Amino acid sequence: MSGHSKWATTHRQKELVDAKRGAIFTKFANIITIAARKGGDPNANPSLRAAVDRARDVSMPKDNIERAIKKGTGELGGAIVEELFYEGVLPGGIQVVVKCLTDNKNRSGSTVRHLFTKNGGSFGAVLWNFSQLGVIRIANEQLSEKKISYEGLELELIDHNIVDFQKEEEGIVICTEVKDLQTVKDFLEGKGLKIESAEIEYVAKEKVANPADDKQKIEKFMEELDDNEDVNDYYTNLL
Repeated sequence: MSGHSKWATTHRQKELVDAKRGAIFTKFANIITIAARKGGDPNANPSLRAAVDRARDVSMPKDNIERAIKKGTGELGGAIVEELFYEGVLPGGIQVVVKCLTDNKNRSGSTVRHLFTKNGGSFGAVLWNFSQLGVIRIANEQLSEKKISYEGLELELIDHNIVDFQKEEEGIVICTEVKDLQTVKDFLEGKGLKIESAEIEYVAKEKVANPADDKQKIEKFMEELDDNEDVNDYYTNLL
């Protein structure tokens, strides 16, 4: 999607000023805690491995990461963090899935509902149009620097059973089955490529264009989601 995108969100998180660093560390600690409930060893838990890698990308201290893992495995106490999903539709048929990690579901639910309502949207079931996949992004500059062609890389990745390979304005997006995410990421890093992001996401099966009349309102809605401490991530059916 143009304008506000996953690329923009990733850059924004990596370039946060100190005033917001505490809030982003809280977000990533919650991501790690939830992922660690399926096992505290990142090598055996793809979700945890991806969460730890993302936390390291924003320079989250090692102690914070280890504390979040122990909280998830039950070695440390504290408030219970829940993973909640809210589904809704914005003007123009734009579907949004909002993922919250929170210790207060009433606060999260009312906040997300308010954001939908004030931007002309409402809650509604849309998850039927999304599949959970591993998603890897690599910036164009990386391919140029390593002298790797789009076509050559795509052919190599077909042998790794990727689901999809797309060229976007900022770079390439590779979709994998969740179980193959780490294997494909390791393969790409083995070629010397720096990964912009590698996460488990909900990817829309059918997508729509961003309507010009509502573009600014939609981008504002997404920026507000980015700034909300309870919101871990969000996924849309925008092209």
